[in-house]
Amino acid sequence: MEWRKSSRSGNAGNCVELRQDLSAVRDSKHPAAPLPLPRSAVQQLIARVSR
Repeated sequence: MEWRKSSRSGNAGNCVELRQDLSAVRDSKHPAAPLPLPRSAVQQLIARVSR
């Protein structure tokens, strides 16, 4: 599965990545430790941060 990071993250390497199917997030510094989440929780997070 592919992971995406915000285009605003730049190349600093300090970002949260989002799994393409919206089922998990992970810290780009520790990619081997994804945090599985319900898709609805990720959608709510996106809605809140995009305000």
